[in-house]
Amino acid sequence: MIAKAPLTEVAPFYHRYLEQIPEGDIITLLQQQAEKLKTSLQDLPLETQDFAYGPGKWTIKEVLGHLVDTERIMAYRALCIARGEQQSLPGFEENEYVAHAAFGERELGSLLQEYRWQRQSNLVLFQSFPAETLQRSGRANNSPATVRGLITVIAAHEFHHMQILKDRYLLS
Repeated sequence: MIAKAPLTEVAPFYHRYLEQIPEGDIITLLQQQAEKLKTSLQDLPLETQDFAYGPGKWTIKEVLGHLVDTERIMAYRALCIARGEQQSLPGFEENEYVAHAAFGERELGSLLQEYRWQRQSNLVLFQSFPAETLQRSGRANNSPATVRGLITVIAAHEFHHMQILKDRYLLS
């Protein structure tokens, strides 16, 4: 079990995300999220996949790609800190990443497969961390972070974007 990290274990930017998720086991939440995302997106009609709710907003495929990118980056940060990295890990500009990713040119099934593999790989990694590793701290984007905090950010970030998909893209 990996308990939800307190706000003190992540940069203030992520507090709004962490405040949205319930207390409890983050591994279980990550597993549940993977199933819910699959159910919500796997049967989307082709014309819906490239829908954006407003000018300059991401399409559904871009949101999914952003989730994969962010999870990959947070998992990398967690791995680095778990292994004792002392240098501050770099930040990233999400809009630039999406702009350079060409997610719209990919098939939704390909993005969903990448998401599933990324999530499964991360679950195996996170479950391999002993309790003391989860408390290890380092720096990411010049802000303090713990391994547990970064794992919690993955779940909280996905929760945030799934709410947006539900509210603004009208997905179930």
